[in-house]
Amino acid sequence: MTVYDQDYDLKENLPAFLEQKYEPGYEVIVVDESSNDETPDVLKLLENDYKHLYTTFLPTPPYYVKRKMQSLNIGLKAAKNDWVIFANANHKPEGDYILQAINDTFDATADVTLGYLTKKGIKLQTFVECDDVRFHVMRKERKLQKVRIRKRKNFRFGRYDFIIVRKSQAIQLLAYYEQRPSFWQRQGLRWRIFWKNLMSSYERITYLPKE
Repeated sequence: MTVYDQDYDLKENLPAFLEQKYEPGYEVIVVDESSNDETPDVLKLLENDYKHLYTTFLPTPPYYVKRKMQSLNIGLKAAKNDWVIFANANHKPEGDYILQAINDTFDATADVTLGYLTKKGIKLQTFVECDDVRFHVMRKERKLQKVRIRKRKNFRFGRYDFIIVRKSQAIQLLAYYEQRPSFWQRQGLRWRIFWKNLMSSYERITYLPKE
């Protein structure tokens, strides 16, 4: 995950990512985008308590550099496993079984899986090839505050909470992630995503109930 001035989110939510009961083991990589608050101090304290937490930072880049993409690239280079999850510090997992449940449920033959947090648990939507998910991840409005806090029917509108991607396909995914469609292109993308998700077969969607 990448963070910027999110000391509160890290204090409240990062332990939930670090305390997952997952037998194969896992690592959590946090890239600090040169925060100006207490984020570096919070990460140092947590790194002392959790040996599978790895933290690094992105020096303040020139204005023309895509900071988010560069931060995720740093995290990918540090990742040691074949699968990675792009998560948000402000969306914590509800329970310490989530990572194991995802591992037992998601389709390993698919390159990308989008995860949605719902009242019933977690909904997973698989995409066989990385190119199939490009319309979902290139949308500019996903960064807007009014979109991030909207909770109702996020799945239908493609407002995912985390991404599971094969590491070998992650660079291609990030290329889509940084594309900036025009206003009219976004209108078309919204409707395309809405109807696709509305008609999706639930055989590819899994509900993971909370404890």
